Amino acid sequence: MKQLLNQVFNWKKRIHWLFLPLMSVILASSLFMAPALATGVYQIPALTPDTWVVDEADVISRVNEGKLSSAFEELAKQTGNEVRIVTVRRLDYGETPESFTKALFEKWFPTKEAQANQTLLMINTVTNGTAIITGERVKSAMSDEIAQSVANETVAVPLRDGDKYNQAFLDASDRLVAVLSGQPDPGAPQVVDTVQVESTFKKGEKTDTSNATAWVVGLLIAATIIPMATYYIYQINQPSSNG
Repeated sequence: MKQLLNQVFNWKKRIHWLFLPLMSVILASSLFMAPALATGVYQIPALTPDTWVVDEADVISRVNEGKLSSAFEELAKQTGNEVRIVTVRRLDYGETPESFTKALFEKWFPTKEAQANQTLLMINTVTNGTAIITGERVKSAMSDEIAQSVANETVAVPLRDGDKYNQAFLDASDRLVAVLSGQPDPGAPQVVDTVQVESTFKKGEKTDTSNATAWVVGLLIAATIIPMATYYIYQINQPSSNG
């Protein structure tokens, strides 16, 4: 009986020492996983002459990214007005779409002269928060009211209809190019009211939380099973005490 109790005690002791390092890894991962996914202004690449779309959130197809870039490049050649779109998945803690866009605008265009004919539209895909900033010369062709309508209506409507990012940015491009080319404003998209009893898709935050929970549960299960299996293999490989 005493020998059995000693074996149980030794087994628990071994499990304890094997379990601690794994728990440390899990805790460290949970602390650093969320910040690692966040995007700050300093992580956005430097601007180049052919940079029109920066899709850090990876929500725009290559075909549509090419269409957007071509439309903005042609607009710049014809009018001198330049438009750029930036997508990020998650912003740094305390950052808002407005503060992020303002900081990036000033990073890319550090002087008033450089900012004058620029338009910068961004979206944070976790919350679908949008922001837009325009330079002083742009305002003569596109009022702040139209600019805000582009960000809050033209982009937002397709997103409310199932996170249609490609459609949202193509619609925004069409409207921006029209207005900045001196054509009449086509206006915001018409919103069709529909009765929806229950949502059939998850919001970004809920999806992120579910994924994180699944990872943690999986790691906890692994942290329990791996030490037990290791100890079991260790025990069966030991020579018999009666041998």
